[in-house]
Formats: sequence, C-alpha cells, structure tokens
Amino acid sequence: MKKISVYIVSLALLSLNSCGLFELDNKDEPSAAIQGEVVDAETGAPILTDQGSEGIRVRLLELSYGENVLPNPDFYCKPDGTFQNTKIFAGTYNVRVDGPFIPLLREDDRGTPLADETQEVAIGDLTKVKFEVQPFLNIEWVGEPQIINGKVKAQVRVTRGVSEEEFRSKIEPMGGYNANFQNVTDIQLFVSYSSTVGYRARDERWSSKIEYAGGAFNALLGEVVTIESIGTIPSGRSVFVRAAARINYDTPKGSGTRRWNYNESKQLLVP
Repeated sequence: MKKISVYIVSLALLSLNSCGLFELDNKDEPSAAIQGEVVDAETGAPILTDQGSEGIRVRLLELSYGENVLPNPDFYCKPDGTFQNTKIFAGTYNVRVDGPFIPLLREDDRGTPLADETQEVAIGDLTKVKFEVQPFLNIEWVGEPQIINGKVKAQVRVTRGVSEEEFRSKIEPMGGYNANFQNVTDIQLFVSYSSTVGYRARDERWSSKIEYAGGAFNALLGEVVTIESIGTIPSGRSVFVRAAARINYDTPKGSGTRRWNYNESKQLLVP
C-alpha cells in the first residue's frame, strides 16, 4: 500500500512539472529591420560583391547585453553592395561590415583600438545605414565583352582603390605587415546562367582565371588586360559575365578569406 501511495505522489509531481511543456511561447518574433549600402568613399559608387561568404559580411552585435555578448548570425550583402535583414529584435547594435576594403575596425596585436569606423545604430521598424569605405581595387570593363565561337572574350582594367601609401599607413600598425599584401593575385572571369554571377554562382565549365605570382601584376595596373572563358558555351542561350580581382590580404585579418572586388555584370546572348 505504501508503494502505491509513493507512486501516486510521484506521478502527481511529474504531471505538475510537465505542464510547462505545453505552455505557449508568448515572446514576440523579431520584427525590426535594417537596410544598408556599402559605397566607395571617394566616388559614391556601390561596392560590388559576391552573393555569399566571399562577399561583404555584415555583423550585428547587440550592445544592451554587455561586453561578452556573442554577435548575431552573420549575413551578407547582395551583389550590388546592399543588404537587408528584417528579422531583428529592436535594440541598439554595433553594425560592422567586412569586405574587400580597408577594415573599418583596426586594432593592434594586443587588441588596442587604432580606428573604429563601425556604426552604433538604434534599430527599429526599418533603420537605414550607409558605409563609406575604401576598396582595395577597382575593376572596369574596357569596351563590351564579346562571344566569339562560344567563348567570352573580355577586356578589363584594374586600378587601386586606395594608394599603396595609404594602405600601408592603415594596415601596418595592426601588426604583421607584409609588403606582399598589396599584390594582385588573380583576375577572374565568372560566367553563369544566373544573374547573380560570381564565385558562388559560376559555371566552372566556362569561368576562367589568370593568376599572378608575387608582384607580377604591378606593371599591369591601369593597363588593358584580356581574359577569355574556357570551354564552349552552347548557342541560343543568354549568359551573365562579371570580372573580379583581389589582393593578397584577408578580411577580417586572420580569417583567411581574400575577397574579390567586382565590376558590374553583363548579359550576353550566345549566337
């Protein structure tokens, strides 16, 4: 009889504790939104990027939780250098972007701040921000890309978006500086059926690259460079093409991700 009583009491306690499992979560879903753009500080032109983790990373850190809070999940800019996130809890955030440009947050080897051009933003229903940055490189089409015998033939010009002297003055104090950081390592010609053509949306059958060792590209800065796709693109279809180039420097520092600067995409009909 005693065993039965103990069983009944235990069952009752378990029932009381389990009631919480069936309670509704009344917490409001995140409804605040941020909308932003990343532009060249000198020209105002958008910083064209890749649609993915090789593109411009956006990081939000809610400041109301103290110094040890973890950042919100990162997200990335669209190819045109704009970004949007509509699922954020309202609050005050540090907003930071990392991409193929001079880092906005620069610290020395000990973590001492040297410069902080990130933004502190109160995010509400729809909050807009704008970042003006210094891109590593500028890539422009020279003439229009052509399709000849199923191959894209294009000419591009690559120039520095920030002078070698200014790059060094801002990057060297961060520690571990290497003169090779400014070397242009490759030019890519991305080809795809997708309008978001880039590294993440490329067709490897046709996309091509030219790689450069050391400072070999320095003599080609500002000069016309010809690049051609590989393979043969089927006729009767439209493809999108973009060119990109990058330097031997990763952003954020130590991430191992060397991000490309892009030009605008072009749509071509394959005859």
